[in-house]
Amino acid sequence: MLLALAAPRLLYVTSANEDLWADPHGEFLSCKAASAVYELYGKTGLGTNQMPALNEPVQQGNIGYHVRTGGHGLTLYDWTQFMNFTDKHWKR
Repeated sequence: MLLALAAPRLLYVTSANEDLWADPHGEFLSCKAASAVYELYGKTGLGTNQMPALNEPVQQGNIGYHVRTGGHGLTLYDWTQFMNFTDKHWKR
């Protein structure tokens, strides 16, 4: 529900496969569930029903998501994906 409150703004969620406290699969399901609210605004939410493979970001909708290899924390890979997502949506 918390993710849905961001609609219709851009939202990005990320996890790491070894960060089990974050629950990568649960975060993906939350993005998927929040997509319904984005659709009420005429936007594409996550844009997929399939959890992406490791290091394969989903960035076509207004909700972006990726799960990368590694543990808790933000890495250069994460920041690169954040910038790719905003560049794609802000037409840079």
